[in-house]
Amino acid sequence: MVCFSQASVAQTADEIVANYFENIGGKEAWSKLKGIKMSAKVNQGGMEIPLEIFQMADGRQLTKISLQGNVIKQGVYDGTSVWNTNFQTLKAEKVDEEAAVRFKQETADFPDALYNYKAKSYTLELVGKETIEGTETFKLKLTKKPLKFSGEMVDNINFYYMDTENFVPILVESEIKEGPQKGAVAQTKFSEYQEVQGLYFPFSMEQGIKGVGMQALIIDAVEVNPTVADSEFAFPTE
Repeated sequence: MVCFSQASVAQTADEIVANYFENIGGKEAWSKLKGIKMSAKVNQGGMEIPLEIFQMADGRQLTKISLQGNVIKQGVYDGTSVWNTNFQTLKAEKVDEEAAVRFKQETADFPDALYNYKAKSYTLELVGKETIEGTETFKLKLTKKPLKFSGEMVDNINFYYMDTENFVPILVESEIKEGPQKGAVAQTKFSEYQEVQGLYFPFSMEQGIKGVGMQALIIDAVEVNPTVADSEFAFPTE
């Protein structure tokens, strides 16, 4: 675990977030970030599956999955449309308009939802302290702009659990708003922060549903400001 600088007087939500960005490289350095490429892997049923995840400052995103000789793209946003590769047919399919609007809204958080949150008209509240798996954390409530599901606007709230020693998030929670898991709590855990060209990234993540199970995502490498062809994001024309 990387040892970050500590600030013993951080009490307000703003001070906690200020310490967070100071510890992971500084807001000025993050403001110059144009994009990120993460090379990662997940283990599915004993099979190791390689992934490449691209997140660009202009909102474009892409996840490439190498599976059984095929390259499958998920969560692709080219700046206009959002699409995925169908796992069965291997054909590209655009998501519906409502889902696309939600996706575009969320990509505007690059590089971090807490980054310049006030400028995005978000609100942040320090709820208190909570111990997560033996680690004392500050619990922050980030209220973002509402999202539309089935024609109705619903609250968009994330809870951040920030390590009280290092001021980095070790857990983020949000409520699932649709589908069979509606009402359940989605969790993302972060650990193994490492430095890449002056910026710190978590190299281990776990994603899942609280009380159900988690899927580990192991980051092998992070590349900052990668060169990515526009064609990688483009919806296939054939």
